Amino acid sequence: MSGAVAETPAAEARRGPDSGRIAARFQALAQAGRGGLVTYLMAGDPDRETWAGILDGLPAAGADLIEIGMPFTDPMADGPAIQEAGQRALRHGIKLREVLASVAAFRAKDALTPVVLMGYYNPIYSFGVEAFLAEVKRAGVDGLIIVDLPPEEDEELCLPALAAGVNFIRLATPTTDRARAPKVLANTSGFLYYVSITGITGTRSAAAEEVGKQVDFLRGHTDLPIAVGFGIKTPAQAAEIATVADAAVVGSALVDRVKANLGPDGRPAAGLVDDVLGFVGQLAEGVRAARR
Repeated sequence: MSGAVAETPAAEARRGPDSGRIAARFQALAQAGRGGLVTYLMAGDPDRETWAGILDGLPAAGADLIEIGMPFTDPMADGPAIQEAGQRALRHGIKLREVLASVAAFRAKDALTPVVLMGYYNPIYSFGVEAFLAEVKRAGVDGLIIVDLPPEEDEELCLPALAAGVNFIRLATPTTDRARAPKVLANTSGFLYYVSITGITGTRSAAAEEVGKQVDFLRGHTDLPIAVGFGIKTPAQAAEIATVADAAVVGSALVDRVKANLGPDGRPAAGLVDDVLGFVGQLAEGVRAARR
């Protein structure tokens, strides 16, 4: 993580290029002596108006970084909850251009909170990589997590994104060993996302002790902040992860909260936004109290 102390060339190489808002946020978290909360929600879920209300309220509720899902018809890493959220968004006609427009609208009100887009390469390929990165920069997106592009395909999007000044955040998993880690980390910037389980999102949880061992292993290979996600469902679990990692990522539990506030006809209940943001507040309090 960047800071006031001068880094060695080796450390600077491992840290990657300047990460802008992401680096500033993780530096502020380190100075405050606490871990961060990364919230994931699907863009456009359950509808445009409700989604905008949730997104605008996330920073005040306690989200330190915001991760936004890009709806896609054939996700490979998403569990049932996030798949359903993507389908709800797609039924409302939410496409990539509208996802970017929602970030731009948010950025007009909030210049500081980092925003990361997570999704799959197919919609980006269809959009056009050059055009997509230009719109990403214009909207104020800080980073990309593209699940189905391994390091061997860096020329497709990772390297163009870095050249455009957009962080490319890689996933590491429990199966990332010493031989694979350098390849995974070679062009990673912003932060490293550690997937704490093997499998899809929202299915099970990993023990904080085991996560801590894996985070320690990864710290031996990178100076980037490490955020841990997949399987974190409660404030207590988020707090446990925040004691061993730089941030806890919560997604499926928030998406489930959206679904729980939908009527039989799919229409959102009047209190949906407040309920989701209230749960974010509980998660944030857990994370903030973790190292006290």
